[in-house]
Amino acid sequence: MRRAPTILHLDMDAFFAAAEQAAKPSLRGKPVVVGGIGPRGVVSTASYEARVFGVRSAMPTAQARRLCPNAAYLSPRFAVYRKVSETVMELLHALSPLVEPLSLDEAFVDLEAGGVEAETAAVRAVGEQLRRDIRRSTGLTGSVGLAGAKMLAKIAAEAAKPDGLVVIEPGTERELLGPMPTRTLPGVGPATAEALRRAGITTVAETAEAGEAELVRLLGRSHGAGLYAMALGRDDRPVVADRDAKSVSVEDTFEVDLTDRTRVRTEVVRLADRCVERLRAAGRSGRTVVIKVRNYDFSTLTRSETLRGPTDDPAVVREAAARLLETVDTTGGVRLLGVGVSGLADYTQEDLFAQLATEREAE
Repeated sequence: MRRAPTILHLDMDAFFAAAEQAAKPSLRGKPVVVGGIGPRGVVSTASYEARVFGVRSAMPTAQARRLCPNAAYLSPRFAVYRKVSETVMELLHALSPLVEPLSLDEAFVDLEAGGVEAETAAVRAVGEQLRRDIRRSTGLTGSVGLAGAKMLAKIAAEAAKPDGLVVIEPGTERELLGPMPTRTLPGVGPATAEALRRAGITTVAETAEAGEAELVRLLGRSHGAGLYAMALGRDDRPVVADRDAKSVSVEDTFEVDLTDRTRVRTEVVRLADRCVERLRAAGRSGRTVVIKVRNYDFSTLTRSETLRGPTDDPAVVREAAARLLETVDTTGGVRLLGVGVSGLADYTQEDLFAQLATEREAE
């Protein structure tokens, strides 16, 4: 653990909605909801004005419309959001070479690696200046958390929302975390929280008091030991620059369930082509093709096929996705389809064949 709060976590406030308000003055101060606007859409981001009415991320858009009928409902414009994100990330890279983006609107920064003095006043000044620079450059606001560990910096940023800054001084971690619910800790989802609740553990303090042996018994060695360390405020994960994507995927939700098998196959082919476009834009290839099918009853399944080598050939991905689709019963109706490629590489199988041929010619 660090002796000074030199890990910064930035989380932009209601990013997609705020970007729309900044781009369209008529929306400023009004409730804005960004996401799927069809009858089966889901809210991606709600402005703080919309949150007053109970609208939240991941809520069905139909429910949001009932809660806040006068809001502006907008489809996402990712080109706009990426441009704003690039401006924000440039500001972060000016602070340190170690910037770990988590999404378009969220990142960790290792201020110590950027030469910032390891003392609270210095890092607080950097955080406040960053917030001013973001507002000046983009017109948006961001919340900043500062702590000696990534987990704590993220918790601090959440506590700072909206448009604030919170510093967690090293040495105060357990006092701060103790009364918080177990879901506050990374890796504690609904299933883990329920397992802990059944054992009488509902807060971070109770998690620490249970001891490592009990947590290992309840959750398994790796998860239990890791959770015990987190409950004590121990998190030695470094800030890792340029996190590498593990997969590239695309998916579509349909307003009306697809029941025609030919239409389903056509959509899978179309999604495969879009997936390859993203793959090539990232300069990558992949060897495992995955399809995702969500049925009319919301049950979701995936199928995958691993190829002999990495590829970015749309025909190869289309054929693999079509083969996988043949193993899935879609007669009841399909609500969502997705195609992805994982096992990413910076080369293709064709590159290897070309390299081998060149080597043989040279011989």
